[in-house]
Amino acid sequence: MNPQSMKTKGRVVLVACAAAALAACASAPEPKEQMAVANSAVDQATGNAAEAPAELATARDKLARANAAMARQDYVAARQLADEAAADAALAQATARSARAGRALAEVRQSIQQLQSQLNRS
Repeated sequence: MNPQSMKTKGRVVLVACAAAALAACASAPEPKEQMAVANSAVDQATGNAAEAPAELATARDKLARANAAMARQDYVAARQLADEAAADAALAQATARSARAGRALAEVRQSIQQLQSQLNRS
């Protein structure tokens, strides 16, 4: 092989590697929709802070980490963290609904006991 042929092949390999690197970067689009969904979910879950503080804190933490990943243009991590933040916010809402339902059930049971006591006295 002559030196000129080796230079040409080296350039072809270099261009191919550069194209592959650019394609890898372009393959992960900015997760704007996932970030918007996560922000909205965390905002909605904020009303349940008293009933699901741990779940809400986890959602907020992951949303902050997703924002940091967006800032450094790590869109794969940002997408994953945004999806997790939305899921954790949904968990916070479900936990809060469960707590409210448990309190309502306890009130109904107490009312039933009071009614039974009144019936037994009659």
